Order: sequence, then structure tokens, then C-alpha cells
Amino acid sequence: MIRQSYPNFNAGNTIYFKGGEVFETSLYVNSLNKGTKKNPIVITSFGKAKAIIKSDDRTGILVHNSQYLKIEKMRFIGSGRKNGNTKDGVCLSNCKHVSVSEMEIEGYQKSGLDIFCSSHVNAENIYAHDNGYAGIQVYGTYGNKDAASDILIRHCFAENNPGDPTNLENHSGNGIVAGRCKNVTIEYCSATNNGWDMPRKGNGPVGIWAYEVDSVLIQYCISYKNKTSKGSQDGGGFDFDGGVTNSTIQYCLSYENEGAGYSLFQYKGASLWYNNVVRYCISENDGNVSNGMGGLFVWNSSEDPEELKDCYFYNNTIYNERGGAMCFESKSQNKNFFYYNNIFIGKDDLNKGADISGTFIGNDWFSLTGTGFNMKGARNFNQWTHSSGKELLNGKVVGLNLHPKFRNPGKTTLTDPTKLSEYDAYQLIENSPLRHKGLNPTKEFKLNTTNKDFNGDTVTEDMIGACK
Repeated sequence: MIRQSYPNFNAGNTIYFKGGEVFETSLYVNSLNKGTKKNPIVITSFGKAKAIIKSDDRTGILVHNSQYLKIEKMRFIGSGRKNGNTKDGVCLSNCKHVSVSEMEIEGYQKSGLDIFCSSHVNAENIYAHDNGYAGIQVYGTYGNKDAASDILIRHCFAENNPGDPTNLENHSGNGIVAGRCKNVTIEYCSATNNGWDMPRKGNGPVGIWAYEVDSVLIQYCISYKNKTSKGSQDGGGFDFDGGVTNSTIQYCLSYENEGAGYSLFQYKGASLWYNNVVRYCISENDGNVSNGMGGLFVWNSSEDPEELKDCYFYNNTIYNERGGAMCFESKSQNKNFFYYNNIFIGKDDLNKGADISGTFIGNDWFSLTGTGFNMKGARNFNQWTHSSGKELLNGKVVGLNLHPKFRNPGKTTLTDPTKLSEYDAYQLIENSPLRHKGLNPTKEFKLNTTNKDFNGDTVTEDMIGACK
């Protein structure tokens, strides 16, 4: 391991590793604080290629108690999550004002990029793959959302992080996960093929998700074909889990995940979950393997509705030609959950779990087989609205039971988040019966909505679903 006391490193200095060469070592940076906002200290590669730090069973680089530092254009390789490595790849611990970019991280048993109790950290263009616990993890100390804050994760790709073979107590195999932190933005990121080798049965991994956080924004991301171990739970696309507050998922695409596209969870013992939003998102053919079926999954093991409350789920499109549109766990008690202007499409039975709960107004429901509507055996939409109390506004039925006529549903292959604005599979064709059938969310529900839809087009007052 290279250790350095940095007596001669000052603001604006650059430490170079020759690009393309392999350095069989581990790096340790401690208390490097001489950089400034305008002139940070830089660790990078010289030349066009990335320098390779081959750390075998050790951490690739551990940066502790340092600030105003940039690490860029490097590749870190561990010996493998099952071949001796028991560490993280790139670890930032108790740091401030650090940026990491243009890095590839692989072969670590824990996380590829691990950001612990740090603030004002930017991570961009990170390719984290073939690690154990997660591709990228952000977290702070237990019971404290303030120790890790102001984090930006942008243009990152978490792929094939299968699971930590030593973790037999909890989930592993996540793509990007944030916990016990606040003010975190995850945008233009992708997660795929994670979680398939978690070494246990039970709660499982998710592509991109958060728990015990405040003010997290997940946007313009794609989470697809993520998995869980055989017989286990989860394996979904996106998740706001226990203790999430004041957070938003928007403009995201989820498809062909083994678990649900979008999960709203509260586990027993978590802090309160409240004031969260999911809007202008799409789920395609999610949740057909694990217990989290369909595009939307609601679960509350605390069994107290006061612990899972105040959520707006609006202008989303859920499409599942293989199974249900949603699943409410038998323990899914919630309070003040509102579902407006969504499109819920399923193969037959639209709900695969317990009876749905919450306020549903102005949504479209359609089953692709049978009579065109099936809600746990109820086949007549109008009768169901009155018997359930759903889709009624001032005593009038405002929900819809219409085939939406999307442009090209069920065939998604998009993997580049920067091209989400060009994605047109769930736009409504010109003669769609759903055009101009949405309710005005500001007028009817007093919502302060965004002015852009999934594709970046201007939102109209009467649109339904994620796209025009």
C-alpha cells in the first residue's frame, strides 16, 4: 500500500499515474486538506489511457478526512468478490468537496464506489461492475441523516454487481443505493443485471433506491433487468424504502426487472416515511418473478399507516403484458396516498396482492385480455368504482377503462439515459381515446406540479400518463 504524508502537495498540484500501466498496489490518502475550491489537488492518469490500480484483496483507494480533491480517469481492479477481496473499491470517508469521475471499478466484495459520512461529493461517469454489495453506495451513521449530504451521482452505470457472498443477514447486489443521508441527486444513471447471486433468501436488492434519507431526487435514470436470488424478494427497478422523506422519483424508466418497477416501502423499525412523489415515470413488464409484482408495489411491515403516509403518485405509465399492473402487500397500510392521472395496464388481473388502498382519481385501467377490466375478479369497471369508492370525484366516475393505444409498447431496449427524451414507446397515437382525458392536477388536487413530461415536452392541463 502506498501511504503518503503529503508534505509537498499544495493547492493545484496534480499527482499522475502513467496511463495504461498496471500498479499492483493500494492507495491511502489521509488528511489531505491543502487544496482549495479553485485549485483542488488532482489524482489522475497521464496520457489517453487510464492507469490501472490492481489492489488484489485490498481497497483500491481509501480517501479519509480530506477535502478539495479530484480523482479522475483511473481504473481500480480487485481480486474478485469470491476470490479473496473483502473491501470496497474506491472509498471516500469523512471527506468534503471531493469529486470522482471517469473511473471503472470492478472486483470488490463490498461496493465499487463507497461514499461514507462525506459531503459535497460529485461522482460522474463511474462504471461500477462485478462488485458484491453494490455498484455505488452513499451512506452515513446509523440514525443520522445529516452526516452524509449534498451528493451528486451523475452519468454512472452499475452493472452486474451480483451480491456479497459473506452477507447472510441482509440484502446485497444493489446497483446504486443511498441510505442515512440527505440532499442527494441521482440522475442520468443506469443499473442492470444486479442482485442475481445474493447468497440468501429474504429481502433483496434493487437497481436504484434509497432508505432513511431526506430530500433525495432520482431522475432521468434507467433501471432494467435487475434480479434477486432464486426464491428471494425485491429485485426491482426503483425503491423509496423505510424512512424516506421529502423525496422525488421523476422521468425514470424501469423495465423487465424481476421485482416491481417502483416500490413504496416502510419496514418495521424505520423512521417515519412521508411527503414523497413519483411522477412522469414508466414501468414496462416489471415484477413477474419475485413477490413484488407489477409496476407499483406498496408494503408496510410496521402495520401503522402513520408511518407510511403523504405520497403523490401521478402521471405515470405502468404497462405489463405478462402480469399485473400493481401489488399491494397484505401489510400495506398507508395514509394520504394519492394516485392521479396514471395509466395502469396489465395482462388480466390488474392487482396481484391485497385490495388496493389510497385515493385513486382520474386514472385509466385496462386489462389486455378478457373483458378489458379485471380487478381481483371484478369485471365491470363502473360497478367496481362504486363498490370500492375508487375513481369517484363528487359522486361522479372520473376514472377510465380505455385501451390507451400506445405507439410501440412492450419492446424497450433503451439503455442510455441521455436518450430518454427520444423514447416514444408510450406516447399516445393521434387517435388515442386517452388524449385530453386527464384531470387538471393544480385545479382539482392543488398539486404544485412540474411543467415537463417524461419526454421533456410541456405538460398540458389535461394529459394522462407519463407522455403525451
